Amino acid sequence: MAQVLEFKLPDLGEGLTEAEIVRWLVEVGDVVAIDQPVVEVETAKAMVEVPCPYGGVVTARFGEEGTELPVGAPLLTVAVGAPEGSSGSGEDSGSAPESSGGSGNVLVGYGTGAPAARRRRIRPDRLDRPVTEAPVSAAPVVKTPVLEAPVVKVLVADASVSEGPVPVVSPLVRRLARQNDIDLRRLAGSGPDGLILRADVDRAIRTAEETATATARAPQAQDPVQAQDPVQAQAPAAAVAAAPNGVAAAVDAERIPLRGVRGAVADKLSRSRTEIPDATCWVDADATELMAVRAAMNAATGPSAGPKVSVLALLARICTAALARFPELNSTVDTEAREIVRLSGVHLGFAAQTERGLVVPVVRDAHARNAESIGAEIARLTELARTGKLSPAQLTGGTFTLNNYGVFGVDGSTPIINHPEAAMLGVGRIMPKPWVHQGELAVRQVVQLSLTFDHRVCDGGTAGGFLRYVADCVEQPAVLLRTL
Repeated sequence: MAQVLEFKLPDLGEGLTEAEIVRWLVEVGDVVAIDQPVVEVETAKAMVEVPCPYGGVVTARFGEEGTELPVGAPLLTVAVGAPEGSSGSGEDSGSAPESSGGSGNVLVGYGTGAPAARRRRIRPDRLDRPVTEAPVSAAPVVKTPVLEAPVVKVLVADASVSEGPVPVVSPLVRRLARQNDIDLRRLAGSGPDGLILRADVDRAIRTAEETATATARAPQAQDPVQAQDPVQAQAPAAAVAAAPNGVAAAVDAERIPLRGVRGAVADKLSRSRTEIPDATCWVDADATELMAVRAAMNAATGPSAGPKVSVLALLARICTAALARFPELNSTVDTEAREIVRLSGVHLGFAAQTERGLVVPVVRDAHARNAESIGAEIARLTELARTGKLSPAQLTGGTFTLNNYGVFGVDGSTPIINHPEAAMLGVGRIMPKPWVHQGELAVRQVVQLSLTFDHRVCDGGTAGGFLRYVADCVEQPAVLLRTL
């Protein structure tokens, strides 16, 4: 007899608590093999394919594309053949992959983690009922999935749901509701067992805004002091409270939720600005010789020939040499211990703009690589970033970041440090400019370099020395020969 096993969204690591369904890779009725990818999800850091640890027939899918699910929420159910001699309830089987003949894997590259503690979910329509003891049946109970699409409800006017716990798992959902004055007790969740999802709160916010817009456009002859029903007044009040400084937002304004990569970037940049007392210094450098050296390297033939070397790879190699001379900038601050943690290895991050937003892939052990090796790794990670296939591990763990904003056609910037790092080097566009060279005015290839650093880890002298060394290497690449 077949068993119906439930596969839940696994812990994706890196402290991620939810993911958005981007694309289903299987349909109801499809036969799946053990560890076959069944859905593509997007987290705040990467887009990943989630493999199912069971083999069998897909009997139900939970959530449409675009739905955001918390970790531990059901993804799908699979009917598998019952192992010989197995017994117990279907619910136990669905929550214990090791006893169901599955692989035990939850996500390629992350391994199998310890099972999370089970949390009881309460349906909103049962919150006002008295708690009674349910009889225990000795017969095994097999969970039968519901194939119909869930009915989406936003606001519940019945005051009977105002008592008891709120069926919310994600702390992010609670915070979003609190920031927008949305009463979670008045929402009916569209998730499994009435679980309130982020999409439900977003929908309630939009409803509140539409109500506020309709109220603003109502005839002005209406008595302004007329008493309003508390339930009807809640929605426009929420929209006004959500506007900055208590000022009502424009009726035609568009609200874009800060979530996914955009939300992660916003949180990290805000934290950097809040925690790090940063300062920026900059210098113009003559990059003519560096460009000539790159052209000679790429034009080499015979035994000296090799892969093309990019300007970014050369600048990255210069950064690793500069960090060897000024290790204070390859560090982080432990605020709880009040200590500066100086790191031995350089894991170099580089900013990459993609369709999903700004990401910072990390070149591991950049201090042990030459320009050719760094360039090859940058090219590989850039391609993964463009296709959205970077794993969270490839986006974390950096110790220093190189930001080439010159590709956008700008000369300078004051970059925000990639928390919890201590510094970031910014590189503007390289373009012909008048320059005094050997006592004469000439047209040279000039670039502006800027260094933003954490003033807690060093003083201006160290930061200036680092930036001056980088500029010297750009102007006279032969300086690097000392460290080769």
